[in-house]
Amino acid sequence: MKFSFAVSALLLAVVASAQLPPPVFTNCATRPTVLNVTSVTFNPIPPCIGKEACITLTGALSHPITSGAKLNIIGKYLNRIIYSDAHDLCTLLANSGTPCPIPTSVTQVKVCFPIKSTVPYGIPYIFQFSATNGDGPVVFCQTSTFTFQHC
Repeated sequence: MKFSFAVSALLLAVVASAQLPPPVFTNCATRPTVLNVTSVTFNPIPPCIGKEACITLTGALSHPITSGAKLNIIGKYLNRIIYSDAHDLCTLLANSGTPCPIPTSVTQVKVCFPIKSTVPYGIPYIFQFSATNGDGPVVFCQTSTFTFQHC
């Protein structure tokens, strides 16, 4: 009995510490974007409620990212919005060391933002990360599925 319990506890610890696969992102823009995204990474995985998360987008900018750019984050479950947040994109970029305007020579944009403590945890949700430039065009729009955790 004790051996069975010990094996079960060990197995649970191994499964809990196993690293989750990286999220798969898809483009959700309905027209061409300022950033032609070629790859996206997100950290940490799993994202932690009440902590900071970062999305890094690699690609080519067709126009500079300008002052007044906005980042919108929307989370949906069963097609219902269960999470929404908005940020000044240039403030977030400046906090990551890259102040606006972001020139077209930049090929990687890292945006870190706080995850609100109100996000539901433990269930997979579809999250959309979209940004609009200060002069109006869509900078990027990417979606992926996340399961938030208390860390």
